Amino acid sequence: MTDTALADRRTERESTRIDGANSRSWQLVSALRTDVFDAAQLGRADQIILDMEDAIVSSLKQQARDNVVGWLRGGGRAWVRINDWTTSEWNDDVAALAGIDGLSGVILAKTEAAEQVTDTYQRLGGSTPVIPLLESALGIEDAVSIARARGSFRLAFGSGDYRRDTGAENNPLAMAYPRTRLVLASRIGDLPGPIDGPTVASSHPLLREQAADAVAMGMTGKLCLDVEQPSVINESISPTPSDVAWALDFLRSFDENGRVIRDGSDKPRLARAETIKRRAEIFRIAPQS
Repeated sequence: MTDTALADRRTERESTRIDGANSRSWQLVSALRTDVFDAAQLGRADQIILDMEDAIVSSLKQQARDNVVGWLRGGGRAWVRINDWTTSEWNDDVAALAGIDGLSGVILAKTEAAEQVTDTYQRLGGSTPVIPLLESALGIEDAVSIARARGSFRLAFGSGDYRRDTGAENNPLAMAYPRTRLVLASRIGDLPGPIDGPTVASSHPLLREQAADAVAMGMTGKLCLDVEQPSVINESISPTPSDVAWALDFLRSFDENGRVIRDGSDKPRLARAETIKRRAEIFRIAPQS
């Protein structure tokens, strides 16, 4: 593909991209895999994350950083997962990324305190969104202050490291508490719904099941690990056409009745209908005919 053709496809893809506050699928791409950066940006994921932290050994951190910076300066656009605030790598990451036009925002690995978010935000220039990735018991318990921190854009759940830290199993019951903490903290901090951790298995039924579990808890996004997962996640997290039809019918009836609240059950149904309608417009989902 020529440089001009790539630039045109990038422009077209970015013009239709779902904004970060509402994005459903967040695809992680190793910062060492420069061969797939362009394909990932042009793919079906709502957002891509170039990962400079996980599974990259210390000796390759600078190479990962150079790869990301070079690609962003060459016209790419993505979020970037940076290293833990407590490490020396964090300082090098924010110094390298500050002021780069193609940077959508950063994912701050292993966030455990509000000041880590604010420090990152300020070091990046005070305008780059920061998504704290909560991956430990301490991070989950401090979720409210992290959500309220200056620079916090949206919370994300590092479910794998959380399980390693706590010994919790990977099932809906064990994951209910941390997910709920993130959902409540996001509401208290006036942030969009949080982003759930990834499904490691390649099974689409399992991916749908785990995405549905996250949605039931109030989460509105999910990290993913390969190019095949975004489409499934986008479908699973979006309202269904039948949901959209119900919402539009409810709102139409509500308007025809003078928008009168008849009893307590109307309020949550009204809120749900308005949310479904808004998300259907964002994701361009038509009602079931």
